[in-house]
Amino acid sequence: MGTGESDLPKMGNPARRALEVAGYTRLDQLTGATEAELLALHGMGPKAMGILREALQERGLSLRDG
Repeated sequence: MGTGESDLPKMGNPARRALEVAGYTRLDQLTGATEAELLALHGMGPKAMGILREALQERGLSLRDG
């Protein structure tokens, strides 16, 4: 499914699939999304959101406010 270019952090398969189906394969793409938008994806949950927030923060990135 992926192109080998994904830099998403290690997380559960349902969350990873939810992001990929929505077109997110790289952390920098997530900066255009809000937490609410990501949590609305089928397969995303609080644990995966925490992993994403931490990975974004490590790179000096963040989700869009809203």
